[in-house]
Amino acid sequence: MSDYTPILCALHDSYELACMRNLVDLVIWQNSDGHILRQKLRYLTINTCNGEEFLLAADENGTQLRIRLDMIQSIPPGS
Repeated sequence: MSDYTPILCALHDSYELACMRNLVDLVIWQNSDGHILRQKLRYLTINTCNGEEFLLAADENGTQLRIRLDMIQSIPPGS
């Protein structure tokens, strides 16, 4: 995977709001293998690790996913 590219502050704020509201929406992102994935997910929280920011989300079965913010191609709900 490439180096992390910080996202715009306004977009980051939209992710934070979606997490605070526990919203469910279609998320489209590129995984570390370069594949484009699409899944309806519940926004849980944002966390940071080693200078990279991640969305923690859950699928309909409650399985949690950790998606790097700069790999997400869709926009959060309410943006």
